[in-house]
Amino acid sequence: MLASLILSFGLSHAAGFCPENDTIKALTTKDSLVAATYVWEDDPFAARLDSLLKMNVFGNGNDTLAFYYLSEEDSIVPSFHDSIYRARLAVLDLQSPFELAYHPEVRRYIDVYTQKRRGQVSRMLGLAELYFPLFEATLDEYNLPLELKYLAIVESALNPQARSRVGATGLWQFMYWTGKMQGLEITSYVDERSDPIKSTRAAAEFLSKLYDTFGDWSLALAAYNAGPGNVNKAIRRSGGKTTYWEIRPYLPRETAGYVPAFIAVNYVMQHAEDHNLYPTKPAFAFGDLDTIAIKEKISFDQLAQHLNFEKEKIALLNPSYKLGIVPGSAEKPQFLTLPIEQVGVFITNEDTLYKIAVAELATQPLPEVAAVEPAGNRVVHRVKRGETLGSIANQHRVSVKQIQNWNNLRGTMIREGQKLVIYSNRTVAAAKPAKSQKKRPSTETGKIYTVKSGDTFYGIASQYPGVSAESIMEVNGFNNAKTLQPGMTIAIPQ
Repeated sequence: MLASLILSFGLSHAAGFCPENDTIKALTTKDSLVAATYVWEDDPFAARLDSLLKMNVFGNGNDTLAFYYLSEEDSIVPSFHDSIYRARLAVLDLQSPFELAYHPEVRRYIDVYTQKRRGQVSRMLGLAELYFPLFEATLDEYNLPLELKYLAIVESALNPQARSRVGATGLWQFMYWTGKMQGLEITSYVDERSDPIKSTRAAAEFLSKLYDTFGDWSLALAAYNAGPGNVNKAIRRSGGKTTYWEIRPYLPRETAGYVPAFIAVNYVMQHAEDHNLYPTKPAFAFGDLDTIAIKEKISFDQLAQHLNFEKEKIALLNPSYKLGIVPGSAEKPQFLTLPIEQVGVFITNEDTLYKIAVAELATQPLPEVAAVEPAGNRVVHRVKRGETLGSIANQHRVSVKQIQNWNNLRGTMIREGQKLVIYSNRTVAAAKPAKSQKKRPSTETGKIYTVKSGDTFYGIASQYPGVSAESIMEVNGFNNAKTLQPGMTIAIPQ
C-alpha cells in the first residue's frame, strides 16, 4: 500500500503537480529509490547514471543510501515549484555564456537527477571531485567556458568506463572515427578515448571547432551529440532557423533531450544541497594521485598483487587499457595513474616488478586479435584514370582501410592500370547499371576539394549538405585530422 502511494505521488509530481507550498517534503530516500526503478528506464541519460551502480570503488554496498541518514530532516527529498526553478536558472543564466533557460523538458531532467536517480547522483557528485579539477584546467587552457565540464555528466555520468550501445566510449563518449580525427590512439590494447587526460584535451579541441562552425553554444552542444551534419539538416528542415529550440523538433530523439539535460545538470550541480544531495566519494581524490611512465608490459593483476592495491581501482584510474595490460616499452612508455603511496612503492621496486612481469607474461602471451576472413565476392579491380581509393571503396561498398589491407598498401596513392583485389559487397544490380543511367563523375564521389589554409574536416563537411567529417576521412583514407594539409586534393563523398 505504501509503495503504491509513493509511486502515485512520484508520477503526479513529476508531471508538474504542486500544492501552494513552494517546497514539498514528502518522500524518504528509501521510498524514492523504489520509485526510481519505475520510470525513465528507457532514457539514455538515466541509463548512464545507472552504470555508476556497477562501480566497486565507493566502499560498502549501501553507500548510495548512507549519506542520507544524517537526521530526519536531511532524509527528506525536496522538490520545488516551477517558479523556484525558473528563478534559480535565471541567476545561473546571468553568470554563463550558455542559454540556461527554464523549459518543461529541463524540469523533467531535473526530476530525474534530484528525485529518480538520487543514489546515482550522489556517486556522480563524488566523481566530480576527482575529475572536475582536470576538466577545469584543460578548459581554461583552451579558453572555453568552465560549464562545459558538466557536459561529461550528460555524456557518461563521469563513468570513465562508460560505453554506449552504439560504441561511444569514455568520459566524453567519442565514437571511433571522431576519436581518430581528434588524434586519439585506438589499438587492440589501448583506447585513448577512455584516457581522462587525453580525451578531455580532445573534447576541448572538438568543442572549439564546433563553436567556431556554429557560433552558438547550444548548437555546438547539439553537434557534439548528433554530429554537425545532423544539425545542418535540422537547420535546413526548419526553414533556416538558427536557434536550438527552433530546430529541436528536427533533431534526433536523443539530441532533442541533450541540451535540456545539460541545463538540468548545471542546475543540479549548483543546487545539490538544496535537494539534500551530497557526494558519495570514491576511495581517492584528485590530489591523491600521480602518474608514472611504464617501460615494460605489466598487467593490472601483477600491479594489484605487488602494490597491495585493488585491481578494480587500478582499472578505474586507467580505463584506457582495454585488456588490463599496460603495453609499455623503453621506446614507447605508457603512463599509469595511481595514488601517491602506490607510486612510491612502484618506484622503489620498479626493476624487480619489471622482471616479474616479463617472466610471467612470457608464459602467458598477450591475446592477439583474431584474423577475420574477408566477406563478399572476390573481384579484381583495374584502376581507371581519375579514380581514388575512396571512390573505389564506395563503388564496392567497402572501406579504404580494407582495400589497403587486402593489397598491402601503406598509403592511398594508386596508379592508372593498377590491379586491386577487393572482396566486394556490391550487389549484381549495383555493379551493372542500366544503360539509360547517366555516367557518374569519375571519382564516384561527386566532387574534388582543394584544401585551403585553416581548413578542418568539419569545416569542409559543413559546406556539403549530408556529408560528415567522418565520411570524408574514411573515403580519403585519413586516420588523423592532423594529416590535413593546405594544397591537398580530397574526394567529397555523396
